[in-house]
Amino acid sequence: MKPMTHRGYVARLEYNDEEENFVGRIVGIQDIITFQGDSVAQLRRAFVDAVDIYLDSRAKSGREPQKPYSGRLTLRLPPELHANLAIKAEVEGKSLNNLIVEALRQASEN
Repeated sequence: MKPMTHRGYVARLEYNDEEENFVGRIVGIQDIITFQGDSVAQLRRAFVDAVDIYLDSRAKSGREPQKPYSGRLTLRLPPELHANLAIKAEVEGKSLNNLIVEALRQASEN
C-alpha cells in the first residue's frame, strides 16, 4: 500500500474506533499538522486542504515551510563495513553513494 502524498508531504493514517473516523498526521516535519475524515474521500480532501493551508500560511507569514526529508543522510558505519562497501563500489565502477542508494532502494521495495 502506498502512503497518501500531496505536494511532497506524506500522511500517516489511522482509524479512530472511538470516533468512528479516520485521522491523519503529516510526517517528516516538526510542525504538527493533523486532519480527519469520515471516509477515505473526506480524509484525502482534508489532507490536501491541510497541506495547502500550511503552505499558504507559511507563505503569508514569510516563513519557509518545513520540507519533508532533504534526501541527505549521514551514516555512521563500522570502518570494516565502510571499507568493504567502498571496495565493492569501486570494483563495480560505481560511486559509494550510488551503491548504497541502490541497496536501500531494493530493501525498501521488498
